[in-house]
Amino acid sequence: MPQLRHILPGLLSLALTLLLTACNPKPNATGISYADSYLVDVRTPEEFQSGSADGAVNIPLHTLSTRLEELKGKQQIVVFCRSGARSAQAYEVLQEAGFKNVVDGGSWSEVQAQLTPH
Repeated sequence: MPQLRHILPGLLSLALTLLLTACNPKPNATGISYADSYLVDVRTPEEFQSGSADGAVNIPLHTLSTRLEELKGKQQIVVFCRSGARSAQAYEVLQEAGFKNVVDGGSWSEVQAQLTPH
């Protein structure tokens, strides 16, 4: 039992860290919170209708360059698609248009996982 006295503070610290992490929006690898971002699904309207990340808007990749005005003034933009290929293209389109606040979120299921508390 004396060993427990040495382990207990570390276990309490770990439990507190896990609790605080579970209660806060989950940041992605870049450190931003997807929950605080403008989520843009760049798949087709048909794909979007079949399911998307919570709170996302649909701006299909082929229309993105004509709809840039809709994205101006957004704090943080996360683009995503089915597999990550179109979101990579959308990221490039937005970077070339001067948007610096863009993150390539990859697939919509990856973005949804970022939004789901664990």
